Amino acid sequence: MTLIDFLILALVAAICGMIGQSLAGYSVGGCLVSAVIGYVGAFVGLWLARQLGLPELFTVSVGGSTIPIVWSIIGSALLVAGLAVLRRATA
Repeated sequence: MTLIDFLILALVAAICGMIGQSLAGYSVGGCLVSAVIGYVGAFVGLWLARQLGLPELFTVSVGGSTIPIVWSIIGSALLVAGLAVLRRATA
């Protein structure tokens, strides 16, 4: 994986994280945090899809790495909603 491939995947993950934050109605941070939320959301969403036996609906492949767009957005929304509940419970 080259640097350009990594930056493209980071951009896709950031967009998925921003959409997930918009769906959850809660913002965790800026663009870099959105990229991290998008990556973690992809793992959470893909794990959830595999547990439920659902297929990967739309994936983007760059440099041999793939990121499932739909499951990344759903996982990001679930992750951000969970963070919002935890943050509001402790505040």
